Amino acid sequence: MGSDAQSAERLVARSEPFWAQYKTEFPPQADSSYKSRLTQVEMKNKVFPIIISLIFSLMLPFSSSAQERLRMATTTSVQDSGLLDNLLPPFEQKFNIKVDVIAVGTGKALKLAENGDVDIVFVHDPEAEDNFIKAGFGINRQEVMYNDFVIAGPRDDPALIKWQDAVGAFKKISEKKCFFVSRGDESGTHKKEKQLWKLAAIKPFGGWYLEAGQGMGATLLIASEKRAYCLVDRATYNAYINKVELIILSFSDLRLINRYSVIAVNPKRNPRLNYNHALALIKWLISRQAQKIIAGFKKDGKMLFHPAVYTGD
Repeated sequence: MGSDAQSAERLVARSEPFWAQYKTEFPPQADSSYKSRLTQVEMKNKVFPIIISLIFSLMLPFSSSAQERLRMATTTSVQDSGLLDNLLPPFEQKFNIKVDVIAVGTGKALKLAENGDVDIVFVHDPEAEDNFIKAGFGINRQEVMYNDFVIAGPRDDPALIKWQDAVGAFKKISEKKCFFVSRGDESGTHKKEKQLWKLAAIKPFGGWYLEAGQGMGATLLIASEKRAYCLVDRATYNAYINKVELIILSFSDLRLINRYSVIAVNPKRNPRLNYNHALALIKWLISRQAQKIIAGFKKDGKMLFHPAVYTGD
């Protein structure tokens, strides 16, 4: 603001000789009309710098401190884990931008992107992501991190799935008609669940199969209340471990790997998109600093996500 105020003062100073000529052009005995004009000129000379300074003082706060906004749709599993509270602030401070996070299932996140309602997505359904990119909606995909899905259930394990692989566990749950709570929302987790049912050659239905239609955290809580089984990403389970009465029973299956990627929405689809800052966020998320934040993000000493790019110091 100091430089702009000085510019205003210089502008006024340059104008002073112009106004001053009227002060010496007319003698004191000049008629009243000239004196009236001189008075008006003097008033302008006093008021003009005040007006200029006021204009600059009103305009500069908006130009110097206004934050741009970046709209990001991400999964409820990322949001519920609490990771973004650690991962986004350094980026926002560095680029003076506010990231508006919309937490929904991957399917809804990609639909928001297709409609031009967000600038970037942070999701975990590789097949849906491939289709999204092939259709021309997304560009510059980068894998950021990964963890795994697990099958959680009641401690007494009525379906006896402990140490079973994922497909075998689903078969036992179906055979014994034990309660199973599905996300039922076309999220990345729901898509993975449907893949596992398909591999087990089972179409789940009936009173034992419940669809929550909610985010991962809410679905996990419902499963705990129903003493039901549930497919859940490990990060959300660890974040909710003290809120539920479920334990991990089936894991360590390569089919349960859960990869998270970030994708910029193609600006050719919508000129209103904040593409430049979307690219900046992508570069930030795969930077060494961000990857170290991901690696250091833990719950009760347990890593919730593993960095996909940098694995060491």
